[in-house]
Amino acid sequence: MTATAASSITFKPFTSEHLPGAVRLSQEAGWPHRIEDWALTLSASAGVVALDAGQVIGTALCAQFGTVARMGMIVVDQRARGRGLGRRLMDRIIALADAREMRLLATADGLPLYEKLGFVVTGRVVQHQGIAIPAAPERAVRLADATEMAELARLDLAASGMDRADLLARIATTGRVLRTEGGFALLHRFGRGHVLGPVVARDAASARALMADAATRLQGGFLRIDLPAGLEMGAYAETLGLAPVGEGTAMVRAPRRHPASEFQTYALASHAFG
Repeated sequence: MTATAASSITFKPFTSEHLPGAVRLSQEAGWPHRIEDWALTLSASAGVVALDAGQVIGTALCAQFGTVARMGMIVVDQRARGRGLGRRLMDRIIALADAREMRLLATADGLPLYEKLGFVVTGRVVQHQGIAIPAAPERAVRLADATEMAELARLDLAASGMDRADLLARIATTGRVLRTEGGFALLHRFGRGHVLGPVVARDAASARALMADAATRLQGGFLRIDLPAGLEMGAYAETLGLAPVGEGTAMVRAPRRHPASEFQTYALASHAFG
């Protein structure tokens, strides 16, 4: 791609035909997403692509989860940066979010733009990954089945404020659902191996049990987990072979008040989904 004039760029709704171009962008940005990971995100989202001569040079997705919208997969071809393309993509997915609370996880490069658009910082998320080391869970963990998904979606809604029942059910069809007293987690394929998330739990002991069980099931395999920094689970993740490799900034625009809950999200489903 050569330097792109702003007038030559067109915007279209993001469809499956744009997935190969989106994968190219994410690979160039150093992201591990496979085409299957992009397809899962698109299946729960609406979005927009920026095109230049038919080539995808920018993407942005918006997932609507009840009263909350999650913005994600906001990528601009490095050769088209500095021309306001990120702003134009964001304007379009903000319109898709309508009156919902808007959340995203910002990279350092994207942070200044999101602040200009009215997003404010709420915390940090630290990515941990590595070759999983087994550990004995503090509490018994078992595999859940499809009949339990409605209940687990209610726990997820209480913890996150997001109605993600359809998304969780979709992930569960190809992943494993781990259940313990006081919480659950989804373990599924992503990027270089597997990701554990969301991890939803009443307390840290339940979250640790789910993390230990996942690491034991994947012993010797690649595992990733994205941990909100304020919940202080990073040190435990390291005992499971999962080293910190980077972080993002959690941000919100137009926040709403959500009912208080004893459950919390100890690990994200993904950067795009929260």
